[in-house]
Amino acid sequence: MSISTYTAALKQFVQDHHSEDPAQLLFAYSGKTDFDLKAAVQQIQSRQKAKHKIPSWTTNQDVLFPVSLSLEQASSEETAKFKSSIVNGKIFIDLTGGFGVDTFFLSEHFQKAVYCERDTELAAIVRHNFDLLKPGKFEIVEGDSLEYLSNSNQAFDLTYVDPARRGDHNQKLYKFADCEPDIVSNWNFLQSKSKAVLIKASPMLDIKQALAEIPEIQKVWVISVKNEVKEVLLLWEKGEGSNERIIHAVDLQTNGPKEFSFSYEEEESSESIFGEVEAYLIEPYAPILKAGAFRSFGKRFGLTKLHPNSHLYTCKDLPNEIQGRVFEVIREINNPKKDLKTLFPSGKVNVITRNYALSAEELKKKYKLKDGGKEFLIGTKVGERFVMFFCRIIS
Repeated sequence: MSISTYTAALKQFVQDHHSEDPAQLLFAYSGKTDFDLKAAVQQIQSRQKAKHKIPSWTTNQDVLFPVSLSLEQASSEETAKFKSSIVNGKIFIDLTGGFGVDTFFLSEHFQKAVYCERDTELAAIVRHNFDLLKPGKFEIVEGDSLEYLSNSNQAFDLTYVDPARRGDHNQKLYKFADCEPDIVSNWNFLQSKSKAVLIKASPMLDIKQALAEIPEIQKVWVISVKNEVKEVLLLWEKGEGSNERIIHAVDLQTNGPKEFSFSYEEEESSESIFGEVEAYLIEPYAPILKAGAFRSFGKRFGLTKLHPNSHLYTCKDLPNEIQGRVFEVIREINNPKKDLKTLFPSGKVNVITRNYALSAEELKKKYKLKDGGKEFLIGTKVGERFVMFFCRIIS
């Protein structure tokens, strides 16, 4: 939306109808307002979508929001705050500013930030918001960020880049070479202009391939929110060694982050012990699995693995502070058709499959089950057998 359309009447309309159905509002008030109704409804719709993603901004009635795609591509407040905890300095530049969520929260530990964005309308919205939220801290640059960086004599403490991961037909892209800007081709240039480079990548990124493309990367974070992987971060810092890269698998939870850190050298040297299911089943948090800590996770906590491809672990006695979901095994399901009807007469049980003959959806359909409650049915492969277990979640 254009900043000029955001009148006092439009703002009041957004406040008065912030929780209502945008489509119904568009229908009910069409031709009845003296302001841009579509812009007002778009603000309401975007605010509703951003309510949980960027809560501190949605509580401020003067903050403006962009169209859905820019909002969809923006980081959440939670992941942006995490990024701010791993970098600091005097001045940084965000080459791919977007809606500015990362720029804003990264600026917490910097004296000044330079925000770059090609989209003139989006840059105007961000300028308005930044002037409102932290006046005087941001320089807004409209246009090609690499061209600006090339012409700048400023020595930056950090260059932050979140390459665009959508192609000409809006398809999602997962390789650095397919993104804009091309990090690999411009890597030496980025290093020459900054003391550190932080890259935000897709949760689908092949981490080992990325490290092969940019071998100078020293640290990697795989970030999930409530066990759903959201992004991969890669950091290079001038003067830091890169012989052994540390991979940090972090799950951001309500009661604080849970982290499992390892190196690929540790993973390669670790060996898995395989065996039958004992008292507990453990499923590592999603970022641990994404990061590929399959053997080192089991070794670190003294766990037995069920099968090389199942990525479920078991133990008789629970270790302290384990980074994963823990299930108490109640019993093995030997006669599914009979046992499931007896155990779950309502058909309600949470279904998980890992390396099983059927997907969770297929299993639910076959036995007329639906997710719900606190009990779990876990289908997996133990040795060469496909097995189902009735479990209760502990943590």
